[in-house]
Amino acid sequence: MKKITLTIGLIGLAGMSTAADIEAGKAKSAICAACHGANGISASPLWPNLAGQKEAYLAKQIRAFKNGERKDPSMAPMVAGLTDEDINNLAAYFASLKGN
Repeated sequence: MKKITLTIGLIGLAGMSTAADIEAGKAKSAICAACHGANGISASPLWPNLAGQKEAYLAKQIRAFKNGERKDPSMAPMVAGLTDEDINNLAAYFASLKGN
């Protein structure tokens, strides 16, 4: 049963980028730019670069902030209103950018 669950989960992750809309993610990312930079490269060492990170990792971290698994007083209000589709789109957008 664990193998089936893992396989289904991996299939879902593998297909994530094809279902996500990079342009919608770019449009939604404007608010992220204040801390994470206009192109996902932060000007401050206080905030991580998002550009070039793996899509599944970004989506997982955004969801962790949204559901309270990760706590940060500045991130909580930023992610509170995001839908699953928004999260997937943001992750696809930042993953599509060239990192440092």
